[in-house]
Formats: sequence, structure tokens, C-alpha cells
Amino acid sequence: MTRSEVTAAGAIVDVHAHLLLPGMHAEVERRAPAEVAAATDLERVRNGEESLAVSGAMVRDRFPRLTQVETRLAAMDELGVDRQWVSVSPNHFYPWADEELALWVAKETNRLVAEHVGHAPERLTGLGVVPLQHPARMVECLDDAVVGNSLAGVEISSFAGEVELSDPRLEPFWARAAHLGAAVFLHPFGCSLDERLDRYYLSNSVGQPTENAVALSHFIFAGVLDRHPELRLIVAHGGGYLPTAIGRADRAWSVRPEARTCVHPPSTYLRRIWFDTVVHDPRALRQLLEVVGEDRIVLGSDFPFDMGLDDPVKFVRELELPAGVERKILGDNAENVLKLGAAA
Repeated sequence: MTRSEVTAAGAIVDVHAHLLLPGMHAEVERRAPAEVAAATDLERVRNGEESLAVSGAMVRDRFPRLTQVETRLAAMDELGVDRQWVSVSPNHFYPWADEELALWVAKETNRLVAEHVGHAPERLTGLGVVPLQHPARMVECLDDAVVGNSLAGVEISSFAGEVELSDPRLEPFWARAAHLGAAVFLHPFGCSLDERLDRYYLSNSVGQPTENAVALSHFIFAGVLDRHPELRLIVAHGGGYLPTAIGRADRAWSVRPEARTCVHPPSTYLRRIWFDTVVHDPRALRQLLEVVGEDRIVLGSDFPFDMGLDDPVKFVRELELPAGVERKILGDNAENVLKLGAAA
């Protein structure tokens, strides 16, 4: 199918695509060499030497797609994708950074993402970042992303040090994001299980869906959506393990007083959150569709990393869903998130 044929059928929108910022990382290394070295050591513990070597070669091979606009657009054309939501690779979160450095990183990232997508605004939508480890500065950086740099929202990690998504200090951030109509894209970086996942690439295959499930559980049980029903949260990797095991969360909510912290059973909130299609198994995507509904699934690829979907559009089409449902997943739902944001 040619891009013109795809466009005629409706825009194909990939909400999960990444950008590397090597110049910014070099400056972070210059400003905080000891901290970068310690973070590198932690990555070695979490991933293991073998996985780090494989990942290094993979990134080098895909570096042009991660950094060059024209290469990105050519790859999108090959995949039949009309628009990408571009967010930085999570290694740019720097969750260890002190307040001064974290503030600089967030604002520089927002500027560079805006610059990247600005080369092709008809094809690219940008997401910035906020310093999750410094909740008091998150609103400032959210405003910098959305108001200052005209980005659609921000990308956040599953946790940063002691800060979980249930932390009450995040309340001003959730409120401001809801008020602005900003998209908030939840994408983990690292897993707190550390060396238990240091072989077989478990750090990613198990760690990422685990982190998604834990972070999303904090978010739901803390009642964030009870207080901010207009908030637009999009979750990478299909929400990880949580949607397939949500019955256990509902059971805890019904029998344990310490878990009765949100107004409704946890499963209720899954239909108020958006989830991408990076689940790799058609059966998993069908189950996600059943759990969260056809209006809450958006196309994702994890472009251009090897743990993403090589052909995200084909992955959805092979399910042979009803035409209206397929159309929602391939683009309409993502476009609706932005329309809802514009109306906020």
C-alpha cells in the first residue's frame, strides 16, 4: 500500500517513536562526569555486559533513524505511517540529576524535540520531558514544553528514585497537565529489580512490562483520575502486565481497606487511559481490546528500536478487526487525544 493510499483511508499515527540527542548527552557528561559514570555502572548491573554490547551495536546501526529527520521520514513512508509522536529515548531522563541539571536537561530536551519536529510539522508531533525526581519543578517544565515550545505533552518514566506516580507532590503536575490538555506518555526507564534481570535481556522483556504495571497501579490506586478526569495518559507497551491481571487489583480493592483508595474498582480506570499496540502478540492485543475498549488503543511502534514492532500497521491489520475498529486504532484514537487536548 502506498502512502497516498494510506492517507486516503485516514491518517496513520504512531504515538511511540524515539529520538536521540547525542549533543545534549555529551554536555550532561561534561557537567556531571561522576554521576554519568555511576549511572552507567547501574545500567551494567541492570542489563548485564552481554545485553549492553548487543544494544550498543543496535543503536549504532539505527543511529540515523534516531537522529536525522529525513531518514525518519523515509522510514515512516516505508511503514505507511503518516505521523509520529516523537519522544526522546528514555536514557535521556537522567533520574539521578540534581535540581539544577535536571531543569536544564528538561528545557534543553524540550527545545531540541521542538526543533526536530519543526522540520516536518505536518508529519511529526513532539513530546517533551519533565524532571520526575524533582516534583516541585515539573509544572514549570511542563509549561516550557507545551506553552513555550508548542509540544503536545510530555513523556514521563515509571518512577524516579523515591518518587512514584502516587506521590502527592505530583498533584500540581497532574492538575496542570489536565488544564493544558497535555498528553502524558508513560514510558519506563530501567527496572528496580536490578540484577535479577541481568541476563537473557530480561531487563527489557520482563522489566518494561513490570514497570508499566507498577507505575500504572500507583497512578490508579492513588485516585489521580478521580481528581483529574480530563487527564490524558497514554501508556507504552500496552500497559505491561496490568491489563491482563486487572482482576487481582479489583479483588484487592474489594477486600482490602488499604487498597480502597480510588472511588471505583481499578479496572474501571483502564477505560479512561490510552494504551499503545507494542504488545507483540496478536492474542495480547485482542485481550487488551476487550479490557480497555476500542476507543483506548493507539498505534505504537517503539521506532526504531529492536524491541519495537517492525511493521506496526501490518500487526494491527493482521487481526482483521472490523473496519471502524481498525481505523480507530491506526489513527483516529490518537488524533482524538490531541483534539481533546486542544479543547481543554
